[in-house]
Amino acid sequence: MSDITVTATRMKEGVWEAILRRDREETHADLPSIEVTLDNATVPDVQVIPDQEGSYVLRVPVPREAICDGVQTFLVHDGGNGQKLGAFTLIAGEGVEDDIRAEIGLLRAELDMLKRAFRRHCLETM
Repeated sequence: MSDITVTATRMKEGVWEAILRRDREETHADLPSIEVTLDNATVPDVQVIPDQEGSYVLRVPVPREAICDGVQTFLVHDGGNGQKLGAFTLIAGEGVEDDIRAEIGLLRAELDMLKRAFRRHCLETM
């Protein structure tokens, strides 16, 4: 289980930002390992920046290829153990209030993550 919590703050100029906090005390010399994925591909140029308050700022630039019609769901993982910490969704094109497509996209992404974890577990226990 991860000790990192993610709190989304904003999306500005194509960069999604969040605050990372750890349950335990530590120094900024040990930056948390964070991985962000879109359609099982790692999003490049993700930044984890120390903050003055003992937390971190997570900056995720949205790739140009992700800006298209439909629902794009980004998953935020703990790079150490692969646990899902959070997610954010980008919806473009014709949007409907309370769009169920975002929820379906998130469920698909989580199902893919569970399938990978189950396969890894099966390989490790053989």
